[in-house]
Amino acid sequence: MNSSFRRLNDEGRVAVAPSLLSADFSCLEREVRSVEDAGADFLHLDVMDGNFVPNITFGPMVVSGIAKIARVPLITHLMILNPDTYAEQFIKAGSSAVSFHWEACRTGHADIIAKIHSLGCDAGLAINPDTPLSKIEHLLSEIDLLLVMTVFPGFGGQELIAEAIAKIGEAKRMREKKGYRFVIEVDGGIKPENAWRVREEGAQIIVAGTAVFKCTDYAGAIRAIRGS
Repeated sequence: MNSSFRRLNDEGRVAVAPSLLSADFSCLEREVRSVEDAGADFLHLDVMDGNFVPNITFGPMVVSGIAKIARVPLITHLMILNPDTYAEQFIKAGSSAVSFHWEACRTGHADIIAKIHSLGCDAGLAINPDTPLSKIEHLLSEIDLLLVMTVFPGFGGQELIAEAIAKIGEAKRMREKKGYRFVIEVDGGIKPENAWRVREEGAQIIVAGTAVFKCTDYAGAIRAIRGS
């Protein structure tokens, strides 16, 4: 587990990871610098393949370009089929952590997690709003990051699905009971006015796209989402 994740567990603080999906790609370096200067703890990179989700974003080449300029760790969220085939490319591109969806594979989840670890990267597992934690309970001891989706993946700017919030607290209780070390990341429809709901349940990394990049005050939005 990387030092940034360990600090979240040790210090009990909340981090914010702006999603570059909502950034202005015509001036991407400026956007990266702006959110870093505004207090971003991580950058969240949404990779979509047009198959697992009905949208296409970017591949390893763009991640590599971002990694060359970023000062904070990159969390790459693979919303793609065959993550076992492509994870290595995103790790080599400069990702500090790579998450893939439980729903994207019929079998072999533990093997993908092991492969990510073998390449020196933190491994995350993402679950959709309608996937119960019981489906992945056997994998929780192996991962560094659990990504709880509070929207169905594919597009930014969606409204938070309130029913998915309870899984955050459930994951936290399960982690404490079993002594696991994974960090809980939450993504989907989170903005300053509802971020308290996921913080109270135990979110440690909050992903926000439009709530940051479509705001005129990046620093103010990040502080409000973090609750500081």
